[in-house]
Amino acid sequence: MTAARIRGDGDRERWRDRGGRDADRYVDEDDDEAIAAAEAAREGLRQIAGLTGRDPLGVTSIEATDDGWLVGVEVVEDHRIPASTDLLGLYEVELDMVGTLLGYRRTRRYQRGKGD
Repeated sequence: MTAARIRGDGDRERWRDRGGRDADRYVDEDDDEAIAAAEAAREGLRQIAGLTGRDPLGVTSIEATDDGWLVGVEVVEDHRIPASTDLLGLYEVELDMVGTLLGYRRTRRYQRGKGD
């Protein structure tokens, strides 16, 4: 990845994407390396558990984006008896290239065993 200096940015450099255009993300010399898919999946799972306080079941999807990662996480939203009637939620977690949370949202809520 080649970085170009931007006037007025001091010690910051701007990332260039694969097409040679300037991206909107600045990087300092102290920034961490970009994380791999497996690490992004673990971080998305950890973030949802911490933010919602609910029990995560696992990662259902992971997708690379221009800005980082989009991770799908399934969680138990309401424990019921029997467990086959638990309410589950599917969340999308957006992370940047180094694993910092950018946002999350619930995309779906459904009863266990009554999926697509």
